[in-house]
Amino acid sequence: MVWFWNHYLRSEADGASPQASPLRAVDLRGLPPALVITAEFDPLRDEGEAYATRLLEAGVPAIVKRYGGMIHGFFGLSAVFGQGRQAVAEAAAGLRTAFGNR
Repeated sequence: MVWFWNHYLRSEADGASPQASPLRAVDLRGLPPALVITAEFDPLRDEGEAYATRLLEAGVPAIVKRYGGMIHGFFGLSAVFGQGRQAVAEAAAGLRTAFGNR
């Protein structure tokens, strides 16, 4: 994970900043509704779900969906995983709703 973290941030960037790590924000109130999609076998799954919990605790409407049996990146592998196609469709539906295009 250190390798990925070092590629995520420029060397001068502050990894403790909520800009880099939204889970570290002190106050999440007022954020827009969220759909948080996680994968069962993703090393970032717990952080994603913790973020969704924090959103809900702050009164932000949030839907949390964990895709069982899936790995990090399954969303972009919809040609391989049926659950990837399902997650893409779910995200698209969420965006249509958010933008008022049901």
